[in-house]
Amino acid sequence: METPNFFRLIFLSLFVALGLLFTWSHLPSGPDLLDCATNSAWCTSKNRFQSKQPTHLKNRRNSPTRLRDHASDTPHHPLDPLTVQELNKIRTILSSHPIFSTSAGYALHSIELEEPEKPLVLTWNKGDPLLPRKASVVARVKGESHVLTVDLATSVVIVHQTGSHSGYPMMTMEDMTTATWAPLADATFNRTIIERGVDLTDLACLPISTGWYGKTEENRRLIKVQCYSMKDTVNFYMRPIEGLTVLLDLDTKQVVEISDKGANIPIPNSANTDYRFSAQKHNQVIKLLKPISIEQPKGPSFTVEDDHLVKWANWEFHVKPDARAGVIVSRAKVRDPDTGVLRDVMYKGFTSELFVPYMDPTDAWYFKTYMDAGEYGFGLQSMPLEPLNDCPRNTHYMDGVFVAADGTPYVRSNMICIFESYAGDIGWRHTESPITGMEVREVRPKVTLVVRMAASVANYDYIVDWEFQTDGLIRIKVGLSGILMVKGTPYQNVNQVSGQESLYGTLLSENVIGVIHDHYITFHLDMDVDGSNNSFVKVNLQREQNSPSESPRKSFLKATRNVAKTEKDAQVKLKLYDPSEFHVINPSKKTRVGNPVGYKVVPGGTAASLLDLDDPPQKRGAFTNNQIWVTQYNRSEQWAGGLFVYQSQGEDTLAVWSNRDREIENKDIVVWYTLGFHHIPCQEDFPIMPTVSASFDLKPVNFFESNPILRTPPNVETDLPVCVVAAAA
Repeated sequence: METPNFFRLIFLSLFVALGLLFTWSHLPSGPDLLDCATNSAWCTSKNRFQSKQPTHLKNRRNSPTRLRDHASDTPHHPLDPLTVQELNKIRTILSSHPIFSTSAGYALHSIELEEPEKPLVLTWNKGDPLLPRKASVVARVKGESHVLTVDLATSVVIVHQTGSHSGYPMMTMEDMTTATWAPLADATFNRTIIERGVDLTDLACLPISTGWYGKTEENRRLIKVQCYSMKDTVNFYMRPIEGLTVLLDLDTKQVVEISDKGANIPIPNSANTDYRFSAQKHNQVIKLLKPISIEQPKGPSFTVEDDHLVKWANWEFHVKPDARAGVIVSRAKVRDPDTGVLRDVMYKGFTSELFVPYMDPTDAWYFKTYMDAGEYGFGLQSMPLEPLNDCPRNTHYMDGVFVAADGTPYVRSNMICIFESYAGDIGWRHTESPITGMEVREVRPKVTLVVRMAASVANYDYIVDWEFQTDGLIRIKVGLSGILMVKGTPYQNVNQVSGQESLYGTLLSENVIGVIHDHYITFHLDMDVDGSNNSFVKVNLQREQNSPSESPRKSFLKATRNVAKTEKDAQVKLKLYDPSEFHVINPSKKTRVGNPVGYKVVPGGTAASLLDLDDPPQKRGAFTNNQIWVTQYNRSEQWAGGLFVYQSQGEDTLAVWSNRDREIENKDIVVWYTLGFHHIPCQEDFPIMPTVSASFDLKPVNFFESNPILRTPPNVETDLPVCVVAAAA
């Protein structure tokens, strides 16, 4: 080793040791509440997976939003999330429990409300005493995973049996942060980085879940770390140190193995990778539009009562942040226009799991098959929403309160936003033809209410919208944006690539390949259509043939209704040439003409997984084997990939539950729907992707006696504000 490099490594090792000491010494402790907007030294590491904060992020402007003090929050509803006071009490209770008091170190991977039994919540009304508050805790102590229930009233702690399933709990933010630092304590790693031409002070690293690929990966928590150069750009994702992968023991933070198979692959140039507005040259800024905004001089039409109960138009529902799911929408009810009664639609809906497999089988890529909710925490990766750009004016913001690994609460400000949306859409219309002699023009505008969150899971950004419409429809939409995970390559032009070689993606820029990948987002939808006991009906459209003697027509379509008796009957793969509607009905409630009331799942644009069913990632992601599943309600079956997803082997998934084939006719049932995207990257995705979206609907079907918005008034000029152009004012 050359002498300058030797001294450099000694200095850097000391620097890393001090950095790790700083990280641990600045983790939250004590009963204080942390807000990520005011405790950036700690929370920055929770907002991005990198070993340091780039200098070009330090002077970022402050968001013009208020910071709320949550120290005195109290619960008002049985489903309200745990408050700061409750979380601090739980922390105190756990510290004296034998599992924790006899251990020198432990980690609390999640502390969430253990929701009361469903029948108790259904019969609870505002003004009733609050149901007993309990917490569900997932912890790791001395290499063992524990699931516990903490009773806040009695301080009793119940330890549950976790069974023999494989897998580990969702990572803590401290797991992710320290994993990115740990390789820097290894001299071989440091030497490899320097040999690749990267200064260690320009290094950014990502903690990458390993999936599961055999017995060699069992009996210890492992993570892989890959790194990038931040030199001259905020968009370090576009500058991978290709082929360099560190296998790390997540508990000991010891390097297990270093693989470097990319020494001949250059690090892509930083030119044209910075996507920030401030980094664009003034003479290159493109002003395509004049400013646009929706003004509401009388204020919005919705209210948020007791922090979580949303009331808007004919809807009422409960919203809360969740560290794993992101947003949970509960007790969704719509008001009947004829009776004025609020009627049940959905007991609970949320993002249950994401599955993101990359289609590159090579050494540095085969394991990239992420499950973002169960491995990283979809809510933990949610970012503060940006006013005026993420959400318009007259928006209500909701904060999330989560816990660090030692149980200290911290705040994710502006995690959820709620706003009314009007895009010029039409609720209903009809204009009569002149040939009738009637002058009829009736149109109603469509205004909707949106509940939004955005999770930045490292490079990718997911925007999840729950959109409520006055006609009773709920639209669940997922938008994908952010930055591609790219692969370094020696090629600068496709002309250099031989016809036999697979790039596993698209050459986006010089030395940069966007790797083909899929996104699957599976939703848990506990439908309670006019009550908990529902049935799932496949209404199949089939072609019927006519004889010449019956009609000039040779064929027509006939709807055949098939009620699913058991869970296997309700495993649905969507087929374009074998179409069906998918109804959730209440067989005991009928309209005046005798139809069972119901809602239907209306699939949107989706994609199906094409991986081999025996491929290890697909075994773990078996919940994507069908687009629709229906299971009998079981409060323990919430996470489609299983409770412990990290390094799981797929023996506790939605597919396993469904194959138990329980009865689902006229039972309390849960519908599961998977939105899917195939993504073949293109140059327009570089250096940051325009948002692409897909959605599905929950739509009333014979739920109302007639059009529920028939009697709503049209807009007239005097109802609307008159805005004056500033220059002419």
